[in-house]
Amino acid sequence: MTQEDGSAQADSVAAPRVYLVIVDETPEAARALRFAARRALRTGAQVHLLVLIPRGDFVAFGSIQATIEEEARDRAEMLASLAAGSLASQSGLMPTIAVRSGDGPEAVRVYLRDHPEVSALVIGAAAGASPGPLTIHFAAQAGTLQCVLMIVPGGADEARIDAVS
Repeated sequence: MTQEDGSAQADSVAAPRVYLVIVDETPEAARALRFAARRALRTGAQVHLLVLIPRGDFVAFGSIQATIEEEARDRAEMLASLAAGSLASQSGLMPTIAVRSGDGPEAVRVYLRDHPEVSALVIGAAAGASPGPLTIHFAAQAGTLQCVLMIVPGGADEARIDAVS
């Protein structure tokens, strides 16, 4: 369909933005979640939460290893539920939740590959000398991402996050 000036008009509505937040028990993850929740609410976006289960360095005997892995998954699912509850209380939004195991950066890249609807990866930087391994990795690889990278600084308090989101 074309408009009077000859330009094309989209027949379908644009897909909503999707913010992907990596969730863990750190203050920086809480700041990233707050930013994404407020930004999503203001822009009509959706939020995906990704909880990572690190691959264990130690491999125990059969049933012991299975128990360790099951406990790690249960802990990750509990963390995801808490983050979803926090998101809902802050914004009224219900997120899409995913739990993945393996190498952190690789698990995030696989998620992004499998979810091309993600428009921004939102991660929190730790306050202090090192912003954290995921922040370091994705900041160094930002040019290879298929989505926008948003880093919430560790020194930003709630008022500052609220003001810019």
